[in-house]
Amino acid sequence: MEQPRKCSHVAFWVVLALLAVLLLFSVLLNFGLFISLAFTQTAQPAFTQRNGEDEVPKLIERWSCGHGRIKAARIALEGAIFRERGDGFFPARYDKVESILRQIRKAQADDAVHAIILEVDSPGGAITPSDEIYRALLQFKKSNGHRKVVVFVRDLAASGGYYVAMAGDRLVAEPTAVVGSIGVIMSTLNWKTLSEKIGLTDVTIKSGANKDLLNPFHDVPPEQRALLQALIDNMYGHFVNIVAYGRKLDPSVVKPLADGRIFTAVNARELKLVDEIGYWEQAVAAAQKLTNERALRVVRYEEPPQFGLFNLFAEARAPRLVNPTALEQPRLMYLWKP
Repeated sequence: MEQPRKCSHVAFWVVLALLAVLLLFSVLLNFGLFISLAFTQTAQPAFTQRNGEDEVPKLIERWSCGHGRIKAARIALEGAIFRERGDGFFPARYDKVESILRQIRKAQADDAVHAIILEVDSPGGAITPSDEIYRALLQFKKSNGHRKVVVFVRDLAASGGYYVAMAGDRLVAEPTAVVGSIGVIMSTLNWKTLSEKIGLTDVTIKSGANKDLLNPFHDVPPEQRALLQALIDNMYGHFVNIVAYGRKLDPSVVKPLADGRIFTAVNARELKLVDEIGYWEQAVAAAQKLTNERALRVVRYEEPPQFGLFNLFAEARAPRLVNPTALEQPRLMYLWKP
């Protein structure tokens, strides 16, 4: 008859222990939120500061390698060049393009930084983000006449990745790297035949004949193909001129190479699409030579840690990958898409 009473005693202490754990967790959570709020409030910049966060980003500088008073900032351009947009309750806050632009602005604001070593491993991507990074690198060089940009191609600099590389004063490619794919692409899916088979009907109300260009439920009329081809040809001509200017070649020399093909590092050097075949050491040496410095202190930048419970949940997400559907949207792209 004593067994039920012992079981009830055990259950009572188990429940009490769980309540104590929950109470402790609640206290720690509230304490953490209090500290986070206090830190955020004390970390607010004064109104007397000269530059905003987007003008001179407050990034953490890490010493990468080398010695010297003059610095070179190493910035990585990796993967497809798209601006990431987050959806859902805790949206992804990482934007690869904005991160690179912030690093370039940080380097530009530091008078001790005389060079940027841009490490490229990218198949390209959207046209506008590629052009934004290219322009930012040019602005870095224009901010001071002795500043230089060295592009180091690790594995791939194709299409938009090669477009960005045209801001470089010296292009160094690893022996196994691939470069090129100079051109423009626009692709989408057409579901007309499939929709007819399954009986799916499209209803589109539009204000003009060309308002639904590339409607996947209809064939593309010849006149609309001509409109899109003219747009692509315009962007293609711009790309060819950028390469001609960056590589100091005549556009008539570039155009035969700009049919979308890719080149090995050896072929690219023979065609003057890159300057040198080498590794990281050669890229650093090129930066030293261009800046007339016998030694360079190479640094890299990191975003400061974000405190607070919301930021903790916002950062707890899937790896930073490009949304596959973004590649299927009908858009003009400087992208190598085999």
